[in-house]
This record gives sequence, structure tokens and C-alpha cells, in this order.
Amino acid sequence: MNNNLYLDIHVIQTLPPSNINRDDTGSPKTAQYGGVRRARVSSQSWKRAIREYFKENSEAKNIGIRSLDIVRYVAEQIRKIDQSIEVDESIKMANEILNKAGVKTKDNKARALFFLGKSQAMGLAKAAIEKNTDKKELQEILKSNPAIDIALFGRMVADDPYLNEDASCQVAHAISTHAVQTEFDFFTASDDLQAQNNAGAGMLGTIEFNSSTVYRYANIALHELIHQLGEKEATINTAKLFVQAFSNSLPTGKVNTFANQTIPKFILVSLRKDRPVNLVTAYEKPVYSKEGYTKESIDRLLKEYENVQKFVEEPIVNLCVIGDSDTHDVLFNKLDSSKKLIDKLGKELENLLPEK
Repeated sequence: MNNNLYLDIHVIQTLPPSNINRDDTGSPKTAQYGGVRRARVSSQSWKRAIREYFKENSEAKNIGIRSLDIVRYVAEQIRKIDQSIEVDESIKMANEILNKAGVKTKDNKARALFFLGKSQAMGLAKAAIEKNTDKKELQEILKSNPAIDIALFGRMVADDPYLNEDASCQVAHAISTHAVQTEFDFFTASDDLQAQNNAGAGMLGTIEFNSSTVYRYANIALHELIHQLGEKEATINTAKLFVQAFSNSLPTGKVNTFANQTIPKFILVSLRKDRPVNLVTAYEKPVYSKEGYTKESIDRLLKEYENVQKFVEEPIVNLCVIGDSDTHDVLFNKLDSSKKLIDKLGKELENLLPEK
């Protein structure tokens, strides 16, 4: 019997002049798709924004940290347990316990960025104080009770693959539904204390940007997430938080320059038994319009949804929020707000997920 359950989330969002995700030359990232150049925002960039949203807007206590400085982080947990331990001694203990667990360190730093949950760090701290040097037990601490962002986005450890954590979530690179061209903003800055006989600028330069309506997609294998987190309630809360974060987060590249603080105009969440489905094929033929791209992009997405249903099973649940109230009234379970969508999602998952 197939007990798989997948959550798909599709978002249409319009970005004004902006450069939220740059390449190594400072240019907005792009991609070729359907024979034209598209604006692109990498999955890594948006996952970072989602994790930051978790930290700022979640009551969940078990959020991970990804850092080279995990020795100091574990040492801080050691001193929280026993304040009589001196800082230098706690650093030494943290180094030893991490190395015993298979995480290599050098000069009080991890050799590579390491993803660590707070409860895992606390578990290692307790083991260090108790002088537990059993590698198997220490690695079980690092494998058990993962932080929600580790469970969602995974962890790769080159030094010891046993510590790897498979991701239960996939996030696509966001791309524009239409062709774009990179533009240049030439700017000058004046020197407030410049001599009156000097009319030149204090500095000058250029910033690259583009404007786009983007299609964003992600999925969660909920059957894997509940296995990782071990609790039905935690899985439901994590899924709801992810949908909230995916909808509201925004990479912050050049945000002070462009103030591109937009929100989605369309959100569709589907729960499927058979497989996740990315609907980016709606835009293989780029949208062309002189009257804006949002409505046409939504229309294309809903039409592609109907086309895709010829090849896959019907979703168990479809929940939708459309900013334009005149667009498509009946195709999905249409809700008045993203908050109502998330609340409804929680109720549906309560019925669909097994008890653990």
C-alpha cells in the first residue's frame, strides 16, 4: 500500500526593478529556458531566506545553525549546563566531542560548514560533560531529533557520510514566466563636504537589475518528514511554517537599493499521493504581454495544471489563494487569505498523516 504523501506549493510573484540574487560579477542571475533568457533566483538563495524567516517568525525552538564556528556553539551549550567550566576548557571539550563524533575540526573551526540543530548541540554538550566517547552513541545524537531546517533541506558531511541527512524538501530555482533583459542603473553620489569649485561627483558606478514575474515551486515528501521528526504534530507545524515562509520570505540582495518588498499574487498548495509535480512547463513558451504578466501567468499555470492531470493522479487536496478576485473562481478550493490556506492545510494533514 502506498503511504506516500507529497505537498506541492506553486507561487506567482511579481518583482519590480531588483537584483535579489547576484552572480559573481554582480549581475542578476539568469537562465535559458524555452529559447529565451529568463530572470532566475537560485534555490539556495530562497532556502536561505526561508531559514531566516524560520528564525524570525517561528516559535519552534529547534532551528538549525550552519556554520564553521560549531566548536564555539557546542562550547556555549556546555557552559549553559555547567557554568563552572571555564571558556577555554569548554572549547577543548567541544573540539574533542565533535572529533569523536566524526566531525573534523581545525583551529577551533569545522573544516567545512556544518549543519547542527540546537537539541543536537545540547546532546553533544551533555555527552562531553559526561565524558561519553562512544562514537556510535555520539553519531546517534547527531542523527536524532534533527532541526526542522535540517530535516527539510538535508545535511551533507564529506568526512563521514553516516552523518548525512536526506532532504525531505525540494526547492526549484525560480524563473521568470517571460523573457527579460538586464538593465543598468548609472548612479552618482555627491560629497557633502566637497569644495564649491569642484563640481564633480564623489563617486559613480552602475548597478544591474531586471523586473520579472516569477514562477516559484517547492515540494515536501511529508512521509519522509514525519519519519525524520518522529511526531505528527511537529510534522504538521513544520509543513504549515514552510508554506508560510515560502510565501512570505524574500532574498535580501540589494533590497535597500530597490525596496522590492512584494508579495505573491497566487498561491496553490496541492497534496498528492503519487508524486510531486512542477508546473514550470506552463512557461516553456514564454508569456508575452504589453499589459502585465501576472494574470496571464496565472492563467497559464491553471491551464497547465489541467493538462498535467492527464498523466498523474488527481490531488487529494487543492488549496488556493488568488490576489485577483476576478481570476478563476471555481477550479480549486479558493480561500480568502494565506492564513486561511495554512489553517486549512493543518486540518487536512491532521486527517491524512498517520499517528506516530
